[in-house]
Amino acid sequence: MKAAILAILLCLGTLVWAQDTDDKNNGNMSELQEATQTVQHMSASAGDKGIPNEVLEGAKCVAVIPKLTKGAFIVGGEHGTGVATCRANGTWSAPAPFELSGLSWGAQIGGKTTDLLMFIMNEKGMQDLMAGHVKVGADVSAAAGPVGRSASADAGYKAGILTYSSSKGAFIGASLNGAELRQDHKATKAWYGDDIPFKEILSGTVKIPNEQARAFVNAVQNAKQTAMR
Repeated sequence: MKAAILAILLCLGTLVWAQDTDDKNNGNMSELQEATQTVQHMSASAGDKGIPNEVLEGAKCVAVIPKLTKGAFIVGGEHGTGVATCRANGTWSAPAPFELSGLSWGAQIGGKTTDLLMFIMNEKGMQDLMAGHVKVGADVSAAAGPVGRSASADAGYKAGILTYSSSKGAFIGASLNGAELRQDHKATKAWYGDDIPFKEILSGTVKIPNEQARAFVNAVQNAKQTAMR
């Protein structure tokens, strides 16, 4: 039992170290800027390697995790921070910061970082996200998203969340079942000057705080418009 706990701590320590290293390498690149670039990359992906128009058009919320860190040594894990926005009153809400973490068991060794996108596709998924704490695959169902601009979301039509990761210029469906998403209260206070509840931000009642946040929201809006052409 002690050995298992030690393995978990070592795994999580490796994840945090890797993420901190990435942050230093990125210099002054903020999380919002990285999230914006991830969305722009999504919009520019070739049709057969992109996210289906149906998903972009139908999503009620979009959550982006630039550089999700995955590490494994017997115990696998993942950790990352990101931003989410939801449709509200015909537009997209101000971005709400969150963190995502999870553990998995198995004979595995390795580690990597990847960009991840989550599309919340139904009302239950949106309400669970707004609550500020979601266990993916438990509180709300999730499925690896279909790929290809002309592909249909029907494969995951029952899922509240469709998930994708970016790999070598293309997007692939990704599984996040078991991961937990929580509001990042420290980042919320830093961005908005107060620990505003997730629901209040994502319902569209909070003003977009700065130009970087505006650029992210615009990128999400532009991705939807591109899909509808």
